[in-house]
Amino acid sequence: MQLADVRAAEAADATTISRLLAEAIRDSYSEILGEIPTRRLVSTQCALPRIRAEIEIPGGAPGWLGWLVATGPDGALIGVAAGGVPVPGEGELYALAVCPDSRRGGVGSALLEAASKRMRAFGATEQRVTLPADRDPSLSFYEHVGFAPLAPLAPSATRAATAPPTGTRLNRPL
Repeated sequence: MQLADVRAAEAADATTISRLLAEAIRDSYSEILGEIPTRRLVSTQCALPRIRAEIEIPGGAPGWLGWLVATGPDGALIGVAAGGVPVPGEGELYALAVCPDSRRGGVGSALLEAASKRMRAFGATEQRVTLPADRDPSLSFYEHVGFAPLAPLAPSATRAATAPPTGTRLNRPL
């Protein structure tokens, strides 16, 4: 098991968080979602101005609990997570990503536990996450730690009415 220290993100971490998240999204979803949807996901989830702003407001926006980072033994950032409690009792994991070469070493579990602890402190009794793809590569990780499917996501208003729903919504008790 790889050791990882988890801490709240600092302003100096923003660029690295953006890069790591973009790398993880491309690595995980390029083949599953295709080039254009993956680019859109990176564009919306990894925008540096957004991440900078989010680091500066933990606890300052309703339901937002902030970014967490995991660092390896050498101090390098190897994983990130973000979450909140947008609805009383319901924690939401907005992001969880680990560098591809640090996966399967306990980094994701350490980040998830730290995010869960924060959510419990703010009254969450359950935790949810939305995965971008039905056959998401992280699904087995989430199932292993107790998440189960809620219900399929409906197609977005911008997608064709005949397009099948994509994404998976998971839930677990905290």
